[in-house]
Amino acid sequence: MEKILASWESLCASSGGLRFLDINLRSIGQVMFQDNPLTGILFLAAIAWGSYVAGVPQVAIAGVLAVVVSNLTAHWLRVDTESLHSGLYGFNGILVGLALATFLAPGALLWVYVILGAAVSVVVMLATTNVVKPWGGALTFPFVLTTWLLLLATYGFSGLAGRALPSGSIVTAFQPYQASPLQLIDLAQGMFLSISQVFLKASAIAALLLLAGLAVSSLSAAAFALGGAILAVLTAHLFGAESDLIIGGLLGFSPVLTAIALGTVFYQPSWRVVAYTALATVFTVITQSALNVALTPFAIPALTAPFVLVTWLFLLPRQRLEPASAVTRDAEKPA
Repeated sequence: MEKILASWESLCASSGGLRFLDINLRSIGQVMFQDNPLTGILFLAAIAWGSYVAGVPQVAIAGVLAVVVSNLTAHWLRVDTESLHSGLYGFNGILVGLALATFLAPGALLWVYVILGAAVSVVVMLATTNVVKPWGGALTFPFVLTTWLLLLATYGFSGLAGRALPSGSIVTAFQPYQASPLQLIDLAQGMFLSISQVFLKASAIAALLLLAGLAVSSLSAAAFALGGAILAVLTAHLFGAESDLIIGGLLGFSPVLTAIALGTVFYQPSWRVVAYTALATVFTVITQSALNVALTPFAIPALTAPFVLVTWLFLLPRQRLEPASAVTRDAEKPA
């Protein structure tokens, strides 16, 4: 594997076109914190398959368009080369493209929206990084903020319409929810879809491709993703969450990202970190449900906001889990 990557890097160093392709592939991998073009290829295959089986190939096209626009924008804004080559300016963009094409009706203006959102996500990335760099970077906050604003704006524009946005209604009272009993097969499906929903896909095959993409880059990342998905599904079921949300992976995708981030990226592996990550993963399920309720009047999805919020909170006391030197070293990494 290392020889393949070394050979690929040599080719990229001699070709601007291959370098740009490499940047885009790494951007796709960075959605789940993997700076690896092979991971990007497998993730792209998962996106393509998930879009194809759902009958919405335009979603995959929008994602590819968005990541290309994001990286072109980053190059135009003269961002630092190391971060650009690592794909750190494109992963929010691809999520913006996938989300807009998923939630909005097809049309010419959708593609304008995708291009606009992808470009703006880079600006938001730069702005956010300057604010939060001391405790771990922007994460997917640029994706969340940019997409929220674009989706909310559609209610004021006649040329854009949401076809898959949640129905808005003012929350006035809470009714006890009777959870339906779930079989083991349902829990297994919820686990796999929790992973695929990171890219807004409801496909077990896409989930397997994503796990394979994680594994070729980091076995620990794949393990934490799988563990986070299992823990999220069990937590949601324990608390009596709506069965359709559990089975569809809609309460598990943010916990999966939290597990990968805290368990493999920002902290050194240890049993204390595993326990800390498990706590954060469980709390991300709670936060996901809370934001689903809070955003109901606005008729927009929570996206990965629960992951961002919980990960930031659990990174703030990081000096309690790592030596001061490690904290300083991570703070100095390019965002």
